[in-house]
Amino acid sequence: MKRIYILIGCIVTVSSLMAQSYNPAKENPRQKTTFQTAHVWIPEIDVRADAAIVYGVSETNQAPFEERVKSWKERGYQVDFMTGIAWGQYFDYFLGKWDGQNHLGVGQVTIKGDTIMHGRNMPYVVPVQSFIDYMKEKVIKRVIDAGITNIFLEEPEFWARAGYSQPFKEEWKKYYGFDWRPQDASPENTYLSNKLKYHLFYNAIDQVSVYAKQYGKSKGKEVKVYIPTHSLVNYSSWQIVSPEASLASLPGIDGYIAQVWTGTSREPVYFNGKKRERVFENAFLEYGSMLSMTAPTKRKLFFLTDPIEDWPRDWADYKKNYQATFTAQILYPTVDNYEVMPWPERIYTRPYKLANSDSAVLIPKYYSTQMQVMINVLNKMPLSSNKINGVNDIGVLMSNSLMFQRFPTHNSYEDPQFSNFYGQTLPLVKRGIAVQTVHAENLAYPATLSQIKVLVMSYSNMKPDKPEVHQHITDWVKKGGVLIYVGKDDDPYQSVMEWWNTKDNQYKTPSAHLFKLLNIDPLSGKEKFTVGKGTVYVIKENPKEFVLKQNNDTAYMNIIQQAYEADAKAGKLITKNNFYLERGPYDIISVMDENADAKPYHINGPVIDLFDPKLPVLASKDVQPGEQSLLFDINRIADKSKPQVLASASRNYDEKIEGRSYSFIAKSPVNTNNVMRILLPENAKQIIVTDNKGKVINNAQSSWDESSKTLFLQFDNNPDGVKVQLKW
Repeated sequence: MKRIYILIGCIVTVSSLMAQSYNPAKENPRQKTTFQTAHVWIPEIDVRADAAIVYGVSETNQAPFEERVKSWKERGYQVDFMTGIAWGQYFDYFLGKWDGQNHLGVGQVTIKGDTIMHGRNMPYVVPVQSFIDYMKEKVIKRVIDAGITNIFLEEPEFWARAGYSQPFKEEWKKYYGFDWRPQDASPENTYLSNKLKYHLFYNAIDQVSVYAKQYGKSKGKEVKVYIPTHSLVNYSSWQIVSPEASLASLPGIDGYIAQVWTGTSREPVYFNGKKRERVFENAFLEYGSMLSMTAPTKRKLFFLTDPIEDWPRDWADYKKNYQATFTAQILYPTVDNYEVMPWPERIYTRPYKLANSDSAVLIPKYYSTQMQVMINVLNKMPLSSNKINGVNDIGVLMSNSLMFQRFPTHNSYEDPQFSNFYGQTLPLVKRGIAVQTVHAENLAYPATLSQIKVLVMSYSNMKPDKPEVHQHITDWVKKGGVLIYVGKDDDPYQSVMEWWNTKDNQYKTPSAHLFKLLNIDPLSGKEKFTVGKGTVYVIKENPKEFVLKQNNDTAYMNIIQQAYEADAKAGKLITKNNFYLERGPYDIISVMDENADAKPYHINGPVIDLFDPKLPVLASKDVQPGEQSLLFDINRIADKSKPQVLASASRNYDEKIEGRSYSFIAKSPVNTNNVMRILLPENAKQIIVTDNKGKVINNAQSSWDESSKTLFLQFDNNPDGVKVQLKW
């Protein structure tokens, strides 16, 4: 690597160019990338996504709300707004300043009488009408008056262990028409309690989103409302209730942010009898469940991942798991909107106390450099019609009711680590089958099952919310679909008061209604049934057994294979140890461990390794089991004669190609390193790097790779811009 000391007698003045504000809203009106921050703009966190989501209307130590909004607008950002819908710094509401009444009593309360808090004087709320009215008047109205038209209502969360407060008891009476019943007393009470929690936030979001749209319209603005939420997989696992998929049916909701990151995906799960972290596999299923609940509705979906998490680890751990979750999100080629990170202020400016240590250190330069490379990959990530290699048309049915029977335990019913779900999915994922999750709430949309050849379902850990679910499944089977029903139907929630056992329906279990529509008798001793042009299998075993016991998924996989190959006639059920996706110039690879095949996945180059902050050009790459890789394939560059930045830790503007020269302005947060891999016709004879005042930066470094015709360039980042001029 050589240091650059080249000076040109006449240096072009660039300060005027770099002083111009970049307007992402003009260039990227659909906001492909974004991030959330509670901070006023500072140069350390100018991460160069399309939009900045300013968090909260409360007055922070940095600046009042309107000043925070102004600070980001002045730097050229589209500015949006986010706030919690289940908690927040709403102290004027909680402490009585707003209406003269103290509202700390609206908190979610456990059986012990403890209020579940998110912070001091900040409870998780039972969303009663006074809270909804406060959100409209003091939050939403103020935000729209500040000129913001994209509003994100974060994390509508009701803890499953809550449900004992007086406000909740009052809401119970209103909803059900009879007095509150303690959820710990019976499975039915648990189910009814969680169904109410689900309804309360559904109602709250419905009211707030309708108000936002109407008030915005009165001001001549088109307001959009989005829900940042954990996945149904995670909420079910963590024993939290939220409206999830049902929100997509509300006219006031325009989309979601899929909040998936290391903290959610490292939740230990069972596979092959072993409980441990499986971060990539979990993240893949989490992102898939979010896509499943939005794609048929055509609502907008952002995928989020976080380079760190809430618990102290070490930077190597953060990096490894960030790569796992990052890979999982970009393996879904029909999504190209991203929240590139939450809270850049905590990532870039806050020292972290490392695990098993008393020291706290700022993010290492190698990692912040890699993160900026990743952000700019997302800025460019294209949509693609390509699919992951192998099988993509096996689905597993999900429903919001997965959240309803997680807590507490009744009649010795247990589902350790949400294993009834993972029993259906992990045996497929671990064999390199890109299983699709299917939301029961979306079955009325024709697109939901249009690409599914084999559908696996179980009522061991969820229940159908209405009989139409079974009619849609029956219609699909009769047209040629293959259904695999798995379960003993022996959990205590089978007999809760619901549609299948009330009024004109007197079915002992919900599956009995399904089997009647299918006209099959699972008690006949048969395992396989022909229904119309389709096929139904009934496996009388709870799916959790496939992962809780070692080597116990073989029979399940044999039926999957027979259903796929012989009944669905979908081709060979290809099993392997990897996922590979070609997406534009990017090669995206994950190799699973815990597979009989322990071989690495081999890629021929030349490729740029984007997970390496040195951006090396490799002749080939072997991805080992348990690892992921993101590569830029130089052979897939559309026009190799055109000078261009292939990868960089900055966002680059004002590109100019004139004769035998190429120039651009690079912007990225201060205190981070910029690394770039630039395609040129030949090695540069002159490299000029100057700051926004035209001063030459003398510590830049470069090296040339003849095999790929690429220049590696490195220098310190600056959000005000660094001009690069290359001549050959």
